[in-house]
Amino acid sequence: MLSVSNLSVQFGKRVLFDEVNTQFVNGNCYGIIGANGAGKSTFLKILSGKQDPTSGQVHLEPGKRMSVLEQDHSACDEFPVLETVVRGNKELFEIKTEIDRLYADYTDENAEKIGELQVQFEEMNGWNADSDAAALLSNLGIPESLHYSQMSDLDGKQKVRVLLAQALFGNPDVLIMDEPTNDLDYETITWLENFLANYDNCVIVVSHDRHFLDAVCTHISDIDFGKINHYSGNYTFWYQSSQLAARQRAQQNKKAEEKKKELQEFISRFSANVAKSKQATARKKMLEKLNVAEIKPSSRRYPAIIFEQEREAGDQILHVEGLSASMEGEVLFDNIDINLAKGDKVVIYSRDSRATTAFYQIINDQQAADSGTYRWGVTTNQSYLPLDNSTFFQNDMSLVDWLRQWATTEEEREEVYLRGFLGKMLFSGEEALKKSNVLSGGEKVRCMLSRMMMLRANVVMLDEPTNHLDLESITAFNNSLKTYKGTVLFTTHDHEFAQTVANRVIELTPQGAIDRYLTFDEYMSDLKIKELREKMYAVGVNG
Repeated sequence: MLSVSNLSVQFGKRVLFDEVNTQFVNGNCYGIIGANGAGKSTFLKILSGKQDPTSGQVHLEPGKRMSVLEQDHSACDEFPVLETVVRGNKELFEIKTEIDRLYADYTDENAEKIGELQVQFEEMNGWNADSDAAALLSNLGIPESLHYSQMSDLDGKQKVRVLLAQALFGNPDVLIMDEPTNDLDYETITWLENFLANYDNCVIVVSHDRHFLDAVCTHISDIDFGKINHYSGNYTFWYQSSQLAARQRAQQNKKAEEKKKELQEFISRFSANVAKSKQATARKKMLEKLNVAEIKPSSRRYPAIIFEQEREAGDQILHVEGLSASMEGEVLFDNIDINLAKGDKVVIYSRDSRATTAFYQIINDQQAADSGTYRWGVTTNQSYLPLDNSTFFQNDMSLVDWLRQWATTEEEREEVYLRGFLGKMLFSGEEALKKSNVLSGGEKVRCMLSRMMMLRANVVMLDEPTNHLDLESITAFNNSLKTYKGTVLFTTHDHEFAQTVANRVIELTPQGAIDRYLTFDEYMSDLKIKELREKMYAVGVNG
């Protein structure tokens, strides 16, 4: 279907890809993974023809159509919404445009040409193009009232959905998507997961959403050491098997037969747990054929994220009563009553992300509430990861000096201690002396996590903590919070994070809080809660 031959990419002395030969087969969904800077987005640009390799070539089977999720959200601003979607099938749209042009300038000479084009148009199911595009838009949360609006009139999140519909339109043979879940809500991501899990053609995707990769991928394509290797299974299978292979490599004295048996048992267990019905049979066959020698340890580095408590909190953590907040006259949440107990790990959720951010800002004394009160337990000490951390990085001090600001003992103030701490968070050697005002988004978050670990709080608050992090940091962070003994309040678009950490969900609405001791999946799939949620938001909208 799609093949890559002798592909190399080099920037100066840095070699990103070295003589890569691989192919992507129809019916499979490939999740491209790799450390930050490994070349994931570059590889997708080369596959889609938006960037040339240093050498080598990409070959798409003749007659096959490729579709790419557009990353420039303003690229189609001059077009109406429905037309933008239909433009996803370039050939069909060009035929439609030519038919319209010939009809507008109709002559007897044009009649034969119109007839030929209409035959092609019908073979491409062109007469249903507008209705198919409208159905895609509706499934992705774009109401019919917006279908004939200009793209320039839509907000950023709506544009993302329209461009996703454009990429999906017309059943492309190869579908390429770079971070397709960005700016999508839970319901839309769930719809996309189901759509792609039942998609018969070839999908190639880059995503930091582990739940999404697990739900849609039949293969993981790992960029490591300048090569790309395909592994059967989803992200969780790749991660667990690569960790197992790394442990086995370290077990020098263990017999080869014992290692082989351990790997085969692991593969067998994983095969039995495949959830997606359509993919189950095919994936099980792939795993049964898998040669255990193909599973390799990864070169990835995982940060050592370990949250500890300076002291254990008492039973009273946080009491919130009648809390309300609004923005520019719009109610974000109203009359929120909450009591947190020791050990609660709570997803703070809302359809409006401004509501969750305002809630954190209020309970951290960084914003005034419209009304209501909150009170922290006297035995609590809190640490907070805000959505916007820019105020922490406005000076040019080194990372060692930056982290020293939160040291509480003489030992912690020592450079050797601080360098060791930063090294565990992947700032090794000279990187520990980098200036704090020149860091990338992911580096800033790792610094903020270092700060939080230094504080040793018994209450941790996190507003979209996985933003800017790579899969390795997200996985390490997720595992740390699962074992943390303190109380956690967090908001995240990372489904796996929410599902595996939280034991309680609190949703902030314009008409109060919905509060349940359930896992995130249980909460979102409960039909009675879903009905209640609709009422709470509908009443809020209608005043």
